[in-house]
Formats: sequence, structure tokens, C-alpha cells
Amino acid sequence: MADSASSVPLLVTAELPSKLFAWAEGLRRAHFPPERNKVRAHVTLFHALPPSVEGELRRMLAELARAPPPPARIVGLMPLGGGTAFEIASPELQALHAEMVERLHGVLSVQDRGRPKLHVTVQNKVPPAEAKALQAALAEAWRPDEFAFAGLSLHRYLGGRWEDAGTWPFRGPRR
Repeated sequence: MADSASSVPLLVTAELPSKLFAWAEGLRRAHFPPERNKVRAHVTLFHALPPSVEGELRRMLAELARAPPPPARIVGLMPLGGGTAFEIASPELQALHAEMVERLHGVLSVQDRGRPKLHVTVQNKVPPAEAKALQAALAEAWRPDEFAFAGLSLHRYLGGRWEDAGTWPFRGPRR
């Protein structure tokens, strides 16, 4: 690991299955301001972990990914004021997050200790009227969708952009 990588925060995301990822990524490209769209579609589990836990995180993510893929459901639109996201319900992913919180006790920020509001953002940092217009358009076409998360990923935060640091696909049989 390079010296610069040892001083940047780490993020953990849950990976969307390919079909759902392509759909969400297409919406991001169409509706996210291009100058601000620096990362791909994702579901954030942890926002700012200290780089000192990278080795522990890698072992933990590999261990947790041996499990079956957590089932999930897109349950609705989530207004973000100046943006739009799709809310995701997944008790199994929430339980996995809670286990990680327990195992990372003492190194988490206040934000990362809390229960995450699972979502995938497709638009952000736009005027509220633009966000509301997209929400109205999506509300007419969108339908609830069930899926299973594909894996867990680790990233380094590089001032807006992320550097991929590893992905661990779920390997257990799907429930």
C-alpha cells in the first residue's frame, strides 16, 4: 500500500447486482451533474473508516462474503432535498452492518455507528425543483423491485473520487 493510501479514509459499500447496477448507473449519468458524478452507483455502509483498520476490514469483508447474498427490495423514492435516491429495505444487510459495527467498536465515527438508511443515489446537488421533477417522473414509471446484493467493496476516499481497494462477492447459496 502506498504511503498516501495509508492516510485516507476508507469506505465500505454493498454492491448491486449487474442489471440493477446498470439501471442505477444509467440514471446517475442522465441526472447527476457530470462535474459531481465521480463515483459509480453504490449503497454506502460506512463513510469514513480509519486507514489503520484496512487489514482487519479486508479479513472481515472476506469472511462476511462467504454468506449468502442478502436479499433486498427497492421500496420507494427517497427525496434528498437537492437530489433523488431509491430507498432499499434489507434486514439481512442491516444485520450484517450491525455485526460490523460491533466488530469495529471504538474506531467508528458517529455517522458510521448508526443504522444506515440504505439507498442508491441517482441525483444530487441540483436545485430542489429539478429534483422534484425527476421524482415525479420516476414515480410514474418505477415499480418495487426485489434483488440480492452481489458483494461488499472497500474504497479509499481521495477527495471526492474513490479508489477501489477490493471487492468480495457473496458466495453462499442464495436463500
